[in-house]
Amino acid sequence: MVAPVETLPAPPVPRLHYAWIVAGVTFLVLLIGAGVRATPSVLIVPWEREFGWTAATIGVGIALNIFLYGMIGPFAVAIIERFGLRRSVCTALLVLAIGTAATSLMTAPWQMVLLWGLVVGSGSGMVANVLGATVAGRWFGKRRGLVIGMLTASSATGQLIFLPVLASLAVGQGWRSVSLLVAAVTLVLIPVAALFLRDRPADLGLPRYGETVVTPNPVHTENPALRALRGLRIGLKSKDFWLLAGTFFICGASTNGLIGTHLIPACIDHGIAEVTAAGLLAVMGICDLIGTTASGWLTDRFDSRKLLAWYYGLRGLSLIFLPYSFDLSFYGLSLFAVFYGLDWIATVPPTVQLAGKSFGEENAALMFGWIAAAHQIGAASAAWLAGMVRTDTGSYLGAFVSAGLLCLVAALMAGFVGRSPREPALRPLPA
Repeated sequence: MVAPVETLPAPPVPRLHYAWIVAGVTFLVLLIGAGVRATPSVLIVPWEREFGWTAATIGVGIALNIFLYGMIGPFAVAIIERFGLRRSVCTALLVLAIGTAATSLMTAPWQMVLLWGLVVGSGSGMVANVLGATVAGRWFGKRRGLVIGMLTASSATGQLIFLPVLASLAVGQGWRSVSLLVAAVTLVLIPVAALFLRDRPADLGLPRYGETVVTPNPVHTENPALRALRGLRIGLKSKDFWLLAGTFFICGASTNGLIGTHLIPACIDHGIAEVTAAGLLAVMGICDLIGTTASGWLTDRFDSRKLLAWYYGLRGLSLIFLPYSFDLSFYGLSLFAVFYGLDWIATVPPTVQLAGKSFGEENAALMFGWIAAAHQIGAASAAWLAGMVRTDTGSYLGAFVSAGLLCLVAALMAGFVGRSPREPALRPLPA
C-alpha cells in the first residue's frame, strides 16, 4: 500500500540540483553493473581452452545470467520502493563483488552456472536499466528522456571501459585476474553509493528537477513481490504491454544476447585477435553513448513509436550486413561497429516513455521492469541459441541473419503501440 501524500512549498533550489549528483552516481553504478555482466564475453575462449567446455555449455551460464539480469528487474523496482534506493543498490553491489571474486576458484561447469549465472545475474539485475528509469522518474520532472538516455548509455560505456582492458588482462595475466579486478572495482563503488545516493528529492527538502513543489515520500508497505506480480498481471491483459515486451524481446536477442556475447568469438573465428575484437565492442560503446543519449533527447520531442520503428529497422539491416563485413576484414567490421553502435540500446528511452503513457507515470519503472524482463529472455535465448548454432555449424551466419530479420519485424510492431485507450493503472491491493 502507498500512503497518500501532500505537496509542500519548495525551499530555494541550489544552482546544482542534487538530482544531477544522484544521476551521476547511478551512471557509475550502471556502468560497473554492465561491465560485470559483459565480462564473460572475454572469458568464453579462455574457458574453452583451459577446461575444454564448449560454447554451448558456457552459453548456459551466460544465458542464466542474462535471464536473471532482466527477470529481477520488476522485483528490483518493488524492492527499491519498499526498502530504499541506497540500501538496495549497496546490497546489490556487495553481491556482485562476492560472486565475481568467487568465480576465480571455479573448476566445473556447474560452478560457472551457479556463480556467473545465478549469483552475478541476480546482483546485476538489481542494477539494470530499471534502476535508471526509477531514478529518472523520482528525481526529474523535466529532461527525463535525456536522463534515461544518459543512464541507459552507461551500460555501453561499461563495455567501453571494461572490455578492452579485461581482454588484454585475460591474454596477459589469465582469466582469473579478470574476475578479481572486476570484483575489486565493484567493491570500491559501495562506499560511493552509500555516501551520495538518496531515495527521493524530499529527503533533502527539494522538488524534482524542473518542478517547484516538494512531494513528500510515499510510504510503501505492500509486499514487493505482490506489487511486482500485480504489475505483471495487469500487463498480460494489455495489448501495448505485449507489443512493447515483444519488441524488447527482439531488442535483447539482437544486442547483448547475440553481439555482446558472441561478437568476440565470431571475430576470432575469422582470424581477428581477441583484443582487437574487444576494441570493436568499445567502439560500439562510444557510439552508443552518443546514440542513446541523443535518443533520450529525441524522445522528449518526437513520437516514440516512429523512433522505435527507425531504430529496429536500421539495426536489422546492420545485422544482415554483419556476416558480409567479415570479408572486408577490420574495416568492414569498423563500419558495422559505428553504425550498429549508434543504435545499440537507443530503444530504451522511447520504450520507457510509451510504458508511462500506457500505464501511468507512477508505474512506468515497474512496467518497464517487466518489459525489460522480456528483453533479457530474448537475450538469454540468443546467447544460448547462437552458441548452439556455432557448435553445430561452425559459423554464426544463421544467428546474425535471423536476428536481423527479427528486428525488421519489431520495426513493424512498434507502429501499433498506443493505438488503444490508456491501460488501467496499478491500483494498490487491499491491506
